[in-house]
Amino acid sequence: MNREQMIEKVKAEMPERRWLHTQGVMDTAIVLAKRFGEDPVRSELAAILHDVAKYWPTERMKQVIQEQSLPADLLYYDKELWHAPVGAWIAEHEYGVTDSEVLNAIRYHTSGRRGMTKLEKIVCLADYMEPGRDFPGVNDIRRLSEQFLDEALLAGFNSTISFLIQKGKRIFPLTVEARNGLLE
Repeated sequence: MNREQMIEKVKAEMPERRWLHTQGVMDTAIVLAKRFGEDPVRSELAAILHDVAKYWPTERMKQVIQEQSLPADLLYYDKELWHAPVGAWIAEHEYGVTDSEVLNAIRYHTSGRRGMTKLEKIVCLADYMEPGRDFPGVNDIRRLSEQFLDEALLAGFNSTISFLIQKGKRIFPLTVEARNGLLE
């Protein structure tokens, strides 16, 4: 499947506003990749597919998690996390992506993890701060990302964790590990 076919198929999986977000993530991932010495083509590929499962019904995502032996502990956390590992599975099995780093960038773009690759960091950060995002502190993170990939990502994780605490939500362990790993 070529890039244009993939884009058309992904666009069909989501509402227009989510596609606009995806375009913002694509553009931001390319900029970050060039800035920090990562392959922009691989960064864009992961960005195109990062939210491919975002609008799947909960039961359909749950079924993939259970039937494809994805981490079962996901089911005990916010459903907003589910689309990332399910999306990686879809990217591999329905879109033919074989690059394990691209698949991991999709898989961990929401939660992060300890020891993230540069590609994973770029896609995670691009998703967090693309131009359509507007929340307190996002411009500070954008400014940090002009020079410092890890510091910008750490600020993003700090913001996410603070938000989840304020909302009384559980924090996925990989996110805590990702944050702590950036401090080491």
